[in-house]
Amino acid sequence: MTTPEPSSARRARQAREKRDERQMWMWLAYFLFGIHIVALVMIYAVRHAK
Repeated sequence: MTTPEPSSARRARQAREKRDERQMWMWLAYFLFGIHIVALVMIYAVRHAK
């Protein structure tokens, strides 16, 4: 049987999870933004190729 974690440990874990989740969303946003920049550059290159 597990013992319930203290209130301070629970708050610390929740704060860590919240920070980790925020970092994950920021990484995803940067990744998707980067993909769009690459796609726009490729579209520009193809449309202006001779």
